[in-house]
Amino acid sequence: MTVADPGRDELPDPEEGSAFQPKFGADGLATCVAIDAERGDVLMVAHMNAAALQATLTTGLVHYWSRSRAGLWRKGDTSGQTQRLVEMRVDCDQDAFLAFVEVGGDGGACHTGRRSCFYRRVEADEAGARLAFVEPNKTPG
Repeated sequence: MTVADPGRDELPDPEEGSAFQPKFGADGLATCVAIDAERGDVLMVAHMNAAALQATLTTGLVHYWSRSRAGLWRKGDTSGQTQRLVEMRVDCDQDAFLAFVEVGGDGGACHTGRRSCFYRRVEADEAGARLAFVEPNKTPG
């Protein structure tokens, strides 16, 4: 199986057909939202390029493209917080993915040691905006 970004004008309608035609941005990336397959929690948002998507679909272990390190990264290699792919979905125009995952390691997904990268909410009033913790504790481990 090869994942590429072919000339989309040459292919069947990506919104109605069954052909997998992932569309990557000018930077070669597409957004991927990782969701805990068991609990339904959003764990993190990252990016995939064609190589990361290919590696994910081939191995069943979620890979991303690290913009900060400019390299392919298999989730969990340094943190131990692996993500095994249970199901992948693509949006209507095939430029964003949902990865339903089984979390390994200590059950977290965030490099801060928390279960989710979305552990703070934004609270705004006339004085301005600030962050409040909704998940203050780090996962045991």
